[in-house]
Amino acid sequence: MSDGLTRRAAISLAASVCAVPRAFAQPSQPLKLVVPFSAGGTADLLPRILAEKMRADYPAGVIVDNRAGAGGNIGAEFVFRAAPDGNTLLVSPPGPIAINQNLYRKLSFDPARWVPITVIATVPNVLGVSTKVPAKDLKGFIAYAKANPGKVTYASQGNGSTSHLTAALFMQLTGIEMTHIPYKGTAPALVDLVGGQVDVFFDNLSSSAVFHQSGKLRILAVADEQRSKALPQIPTFVESGLPGMVAVTFFTAVAPPGTPQNVVAAACKSFSGALSQADVRQRFAEQGAEPRGWPPEQTAQFIHAESERWNKVIKSANVILE
Repeated sequence: MSDGLTRRAAISLAASVCAVPRAFAQPSQPLKLVVPFSAGGTADLLPRILAEKMRADYPAGVIVDNRAGAGGNIGAEFVFRAAPDGNTLLVSPPGPIAINQNLYRKLSFDPARWVPITVIATVPNVLGVSTKVPAKDLKGFIAYAKANPGKVTYASQGNGSTSHLTAALFMQLTGIEMTHIPYKGTAPALVDLVGGQVDVFFDNLSSSAVFHQSGKLRILAVADEQRSKALPQIPTFVESGLPGMVAVTFFTAVAPPGTPQNVVAAACKSFSGALSQADVRQRFAEQGAEPRGWPPEQTAQFIHAESERWNKVIKSANVILE
């Protein structure tokens, strides 16, 4: 979907492409949305917002099932091996959909065989720094980091996470050398960033914005092609003189291999219908998330492009997980 299309046009297109055949029957079993990460983060919250609205299409109910572990691989394997009947779907950030096949030496599932349904939202990553870091803008931070090679520490949600890879991309583009401090998730990384135990965190905007607004950390730049509506005063990396620094966390719904297209179309229509509702868009906006609702073909193209892009970063940074 081109940036020139409005959100309304994107949703309208998704709805038209996701039209359900007349012969399709409503499912008689609950829809299980498997989130391969712990409860409480953006990956968990967005599907829960949508589940409330999707129940009209799934009379037996919609359940959000958290199955965390191994960078999203545990929950992903569960869905991969589920029956391809549309009753069990994976709703996840990029890891087990577009990145982990490039990170791990061996996976127990094949991400190339996912059946794409839709991208439900995108959230830009941001450069957040501790208030103890003297830099007030991106140019100042780059100068500070170059003057202190290896001394600036950056947090991540764990080895191979989107925050880790975004930092790797940043270092590749700037020639900066920083020291990686991996954490087990967003929350502990943010705690130490706010506390000054670590200097930098390339978090997604959803988690960091509230701490920026309260003055507990400083967001210096947004890793998207356009400024975020949630923080319109913060410039992008591109307009700050760092072209190529685009890193967006996307949240995607996919189905097990072999799921029929009429089932996929029904799920896509339900997701896009929920995303078209004003209160859903407002709640997503509060999380810094841009609702999408793209059709399966567009979703497949987007996943492929993101996988190829991050594979280059992973190989350049030599990041390999067992």
